[in-house]
Amino acid sequence: MNQAVSNDIRDRLLDAAGLSLDRLPMLHVIFDRMATYCADNLRHLSASPSYFSLSTIESGRVSDILEIYEANAVAGVFNVPEWDSEILVGFDRDFVFTMVEVLLGADGSEPPEDEERGFTNIEMRISMAIFEQVGKALQASFSMVSDARFKFERLETRMDFAVIGRRNNLAVVSKFLLQALNRGGEMFVIIPQSALNPMRQTLARVISGDSSTRDPRWAEQIRNEVSRTEVKLRAVLEEREMTLGEIADLKIGQVIELQATPRSRVKLEGNDQPLFWCRLGQSDGSYMLRVEDYFDQEQEFIDDVLSR
Repeated sequence: MNQAVSNDIRDRLLDAAGLSLDRLPMLHVIFDRMATYCADNLRHLSASPSYFSLSTIESGRVSDILEIYEANAVAGVFNVPEWDSEILVGFDRDFVFTMVEVLLGADGSEPPEDEERGFTNIEMRISMAIFEQVGKALQASFSMVSDARFKFERLETRMDFAVIGRRNNLAVVSKFLLQALNRGGEMFVIIPQSALNPMRQTLARVISGDSSTRDPRWAEQIRNEVSRTEVKLRAVLEEREMTLGEIADLKIGQVIELQATPRSRVKLEGNDQPLFWCRLGQSDGSYMLRVEDYFDQEQEFIDDVLSR
């Protein structure tokens, strides 16, 4: 028996037995990254934050998986040419209603939609926009093991029309929880086992350094959010000590003399922490500060000790 025939028989046996998810740790890494990418991609489309988290990864027959979501979800079919396969991404009813509110600017004050009805045209169009973002998240996540493109093909509201091969074929389904506006929903991704089989050796090991590699997109997002954070600054012209008795004797209209002059340095503080030494000035009738030097905590302590 030659090597090609032997490999073909082994592949057929593995297909029949099904993938052991416990032996594919990279799937958890990939889908965890996908949750992060989904939240990141959708954050640019809405004012309210959306949080995605990986719930479970399971295996089963495609028909059994879809039966749970019949009449309760919308599904998007993606073609993956490099895998010669199609995959399915679905949003349950709560997911769709929640994302519609998020993307249309709701603040969560209205009660959640719980009416049993079909999806409206607006809800379908918004779902298609989200599918596009999920496709980008899938491509970025699987780039660690496969250079594959996920092309959105069509949208289905009936699960029996969401065909990605034979309905009794084995598949892997990952489920994600959405949290936004104090409500949420579920997203699921169904990938036929036949599409993952060629990658099983790569999926069986965690890529070295993956857990410690910095995600440049996440780092950039953190940097942008930190740079937009508002900080209150306080300019301190002079500080002096007073006894509690002196403070109690203060009267309305009383003038407290300061030793500071227009040439005195002003200490700039943020959150009660000294930051810079500045010079006081005026421009167009307003007071202004010019930063001259960093505040050196250690040097200031030494100078204070030596001056005593």
